[in-house]
Order: sequence, then C-alpha cells, then structure tokens
Amino acid sequence: MTKYNDKFNIDLGEMDLIEDALRGQIKTLSSAAVERACEDSAAKLRTVKELLGRLHNQKVFYRPKQGYLGG
Repeated sequence: MTKYNDKFNIDLGEMDLIEDALRGQIKTLSSAAVERACEDSAAKLRTVKELLGRLHNQKVFYRPKQGYLGG
C-alpha cells in the first residue's frame, strides 16, 4: 500500500504564491456565489478558506527573544 508524502520542502516565496492563488480563488468563488447564489460555490469557498487557515496555522512566526516590544 502506498503512503502519502507528508513532508514538503516549500520556501517562503512559494508559500506566498500558494496563498495568493488561494486568495484569488476565494475572490472568484465569492463573486460566483453572490451572482448565482450557488450552493456549490459556497461549499468550495468554505473549503478554500479552511485550507488557507490550515496553512496559516502551520507557520512558525519569528519573535526575537530579547528586545521584543509587543503590542
């Protein structure tokens, strides 16, 4: 039985490109859902937004240990 590859080597530029493409897809699906009140577009829109959220949640954000001024 084959296994899925769960390790990906993606740099920051590629991640930005993926996120931009997903945001473009959200824009397209949003306008289609409004124009046609299509349930299929709404379901796809929800799926793409969830995927974008999962990508965001997997990021590790840099925060300096010293000299950090939070706000």
